[in-house]
Amino acid sequence: MTDQSPPAEYRIEDLAHISGTSVRTIRAYQDRGLLPKPERRGRANVYGDEHLERLRRTADLLDRGYTLASIKELLEAWDTGRGLGGVLGLVAEIDGPWSDEEAARITREELDAAFGGSPDEEALADAVELGVLERLPGSDDVFRVPSPRELAVAAELHSAGVPLTAISGHLRELRGQVEHIAARFLDFTTEYVFHPYLDHQPTEAEATEAAGLVRRLRPLAQQTVDAELARAMRTMATRYIHHHLGDISNVNNNSDISGTAPHPASTSTSATATATGTGTGTGTGSTAPEADLAPAGAPAATAADTADADADATMIALPAEAIRAVRDLVGQEHVAAFITAATRREVHARTMDELAARRTPPR
Repeated sequence: MTDQSPPAEYRIEDLAHISGTSVRTIRAYQDRGLLPKPERRGRANVYGDEHLERLRRTADLLDRGYTLASIKELLEAWDTGRGLGGVLGLVAEIDGPWSDEEAARITREELDAAFGGSPDEEALADAVELGVLERLPGSDDVFRVPSPRELAVAAELHSAGVPLTAISGHLRELRGQVEHIAARFLDFTTEYVFHPYLDHQPTEAEATEAAGLVRRLRPLAQQTVDAELARAMRTMATRYIHHHLGDISNVNNNSDISGTAPHPASTSTSATATATGTGTGTGTGSTAPEADLAPAGAPAATAADTADADADATMIALPAEAIRAVRDLVGQEHVAAFITAATRREVHARTMDELAARRTPPR
């Protein structure tokens, strides 16, 4: 036969000390119905382990973001035998990490070395404000890093020449956009998955089922964003590269225009851009002859000259890479208009340059 130890008994001051709360808070919880009334013994109130457990559960739920009104409903469900296991399991799933990344710590010396070796108090304040770094109580030289990958990205960008203020500004902009994506994902899953669990206080079984759904769906948001970001970067990077390579190609082609025209064999892989003029075409396979720029002081072209030029320049062979770059930049329907506008701008610029070069300097 084993002896059972008597149940623990606490005065209100002892209960406050053990639970890590205050006497005033305990009394406030009693007034709100969150805490059962103590046993009265003479002139003293006596509390037990059930009061201590209730205080600890209340503190845990408050830390998870629940309001006192919601906590009261949950505790009442617990009292009626419906249990809190499923609900707390659901809360644990939601509050759990949404990434497999683990936080780390970094010293101020390591931080300065990672970002060029020179302390930057303004950049440090920005990083703390953004939550990239977290100060540790009682230490000014060690920081918690919630996402080491994010900090590593910032260090890499800085080493590539991006100013720290620009990195902070970019992160603020990016964070707003990502939070919008997260809100849309939550709205989407709430409408189609979690709605049946949210219009009433969930039972133990419903809360357990919802926790399982959260566990299954948690990685989907990041996987979807990762896949779409990779797709968008691939598409946009291709366009950017074609655009900038097209600019370089235009510079090289412009140099060729002022010198010797390329051999026709070099256009064997070219595509053909067609522009419709006021006159009739010259034939399917024809290419327009290159026109020399009019020297300064030459008479302006007449309407007849323009009509003749339009009639002669209906088909122009261009490199296929240039056509693709223009198409990616402005779309297929605007290729001809873009090439026409670019050509006119180049001719105008060259004419202005030649006029300036022919200017007689003052004596």
